[in-house]
Amino acid sequence: MLLACQPLMAAPPDYAQVQALTETLPFPASFGAHPDFKTEWWYATGWINTADGKPLGYQVTFFRSATAHDRADPSKFAPKQLIIGHAALSDPANGKLLHDQRSAREGFGLAYAKVGDTDVKLDDWHMTRAADGGYQVKVNAPGFTLDLRLAPSEPLLLQGERGYSRKGPNPEQASFYYSEPQLKTSGSITRAGRAAEAVSGTTWLDHEWSSQALDANASGWDWIGANLNDGGALMAFQIRSKTGAKLWAHATWRDASGKITQYAPEQVSFAPQRRWRSPRTNAEYPVATLLTTGATTWQVTPLQDDQELDSRRSVGAVYWEGAVTLTRDGAPAGHAYLEMTGYVSPMKL
Repeated sequence: MLLACQPLMAAPPDYAQVQALTETLPFPASFGAHPDFKTEWWYATGWINTADGKPLGYQVTFFRSATAHDRADPSKFAPKQLIIGHAALSDPANGKLLHDQRSAREGFGLAYAKVGDTDVKLDDWHMTRAADGGYQVKVNAPGFTLDLRLAPSEPLLLQGERGYSRKGPNPEQASFYYSEPQLKTSGSITRAGRAAEAVSGTTWLDHEWSSQALDANASGWDWIGANLNDGGALMAFQIRSKTGAKLWAHATWRDASGKITQYAPEQVSFAPQRRWRSPRTNAEYPVATLLTTGATTWQVTPLQDDQELDSRRSVGAVYWEGAVTLTRDGAPAGHAYLEMTGYVSPMKL
């Protein structure tokens, strides 16, 4: 998931660059913010069930974006970092996403992304990581609230080579990237006109940071993170060119035994099976698709078709991001989130 955000000043700063790693990402420091890099996000997506067994999808994302402002400026008002938040609830009874977005410059304890461990705040939205590795996520949005606890049940999943994840044909087109699949989720939600409801389910959490990830010819990407029913985990993405062709792709599959398989660009494909046209933007999204990783094919089906998110007030983009199911050989295989960008207009990092 990438952030489109314009700098506040014209002079380009000297951001830190992603390079191949000779050792794995250092932890616990990697859980925290990396302010010398241009863009960073903590991205939680999950399937949760209410007490009556009805499924819902949710997404909470915190972005940190370094601006072009002089980092030596000692003023507390200096807009060196922007903190941006997105939250969405996918409820088939509603027919479309409930979502909210907000942004603020870092400072004064009202908005921040702390170094050292996950601790991100934007007004009354918060994501923190505790000493036991669990996360607390709280969001208060118009129409819904989320108060969730995410408990780890499996090891971290480092994407790419030790956490260095290529995003294009050139080595500098990359990010540092790890995932935390199969987070056991509990807590409560509220929806407009209803009392608080207890929920439980499973979450996928991504943390990624970079300064230059997209090729100049890239228009957008398709990404999926899946918690598999057998306890495994699957991540796959493709970067699309402005002609719609595949520029780059990668997938990581950790099976039920813990074996990890990495797939090269030529081994990963997204083949649209059914498209949905947005009544708001007129964009067509391939909401049902066949994902191929090596010799394995996964059928991807949306919880509901309309999961388009308009974030033009914060990151300047409209994209489709929603809950989907996976089947394999006709049998249920997992629950996931699918993100598709660049179908309204090309994305910019």
